[in-house]
Amino acid sequence: MSETRTAATKGVWPRIALVTPVYNSGKYIEASIQSVLAQNYPELDYFIVDGGSTDGTQEIIRKYEARISGWMSEPDQGMYDALNKGFARTRGEVMGWISATDMLQPGGLLAVGGIFRDLPEVEWISGRPTWFNEEGEQTGTGEPPRVSRMRFLAGANRYLQQESTYWRRSLWERAGGRVDASRRNAADFELWVRFFRHARLYPADTLVGGFRKHGDSLALRDLEACHRAYDEFIDAELREMRGGRLLRVFRGAARMAEATPGLRQVWSRLVTGPLHGRPGRDWAPVIRNRDDKWRLDDE
Repeated sequence: MSETRTAATKGVWPRIALVTPVYNSGKYIEASIQSVLAQNYPELDYFIVDGGSTDGTQEIIRKYEARISGWMSEPDQGMYDALNKGFARTRGEVMGWISATDMLQPGGLLAVGGIFRDLPEVEWISGRPTWFNEEGEQTGTGEPPRVSRMRFLAGANRYLQQESTYWRRSLWERAGGRVDASRRNAADFELWVRFFRHARLYPADTLVGGFRKHGDSLALRDLEACHRAYDEFIDAELREMRGGRLLRVFRGAARMAEATPGLRQVWSRLVTGPLHGRPGRDWAPVIRNRDDKWRLDDE
């Protein structure tokens, strides 16, 4: 990225509302905060919501309170309740969250801000997924996620990385203006289901954020529970949407094929593989930086 772009001035970039929910994550929270502040993004509305930690997390937050928009600490009903509290206290026109155990990539927010500035027709994006180990070392990078609403509901590309996903507040409000706080896991997936009702997801060929794999991760400890929640969200959406019955029949056939050893490989080769990776008109163009400007690339 050029010096003129990194030397951004106020008023040029969209304001980004970023929230970190945290509860007893003293082992990781400082690295997460530092990854945000190191962005030097000129229009950042960064709010931290602590659920009443007792492990020194609050003392770490206080070290940085002069450099963030604000923070609060009180008992809550979990991460998603904390997110709703935090977003209600921000005013940024672009939104996203980074959990207390995860981290932003260097320059990630400049990429996000530049995309939403240069492409007013884009309402939500997801960058290349990346992963860190427990020590914070990057261990992997994926391709920009290309997925349409119908493929998503059919079961493709269900692992949309939240740490690399951002959206406009106008989309958030049209989709209900909340994360489902009644659940303890997988509510980000339910939010994507609602976003897909209103806008295409654009893949961005850039690094934004990354997920830290660690032993305390709720999702990794009970991945099957997350998968069951995904299926519940999709089934509920298909019962209400026009044409949903056909997708429900397809998903039933997929479950049967995947549970049958003789059919599993054939189904994967002829159906699952193309569903995930075959290009189609339903895919949104990839966002790439060309000549110091973010553009939609149909190639």
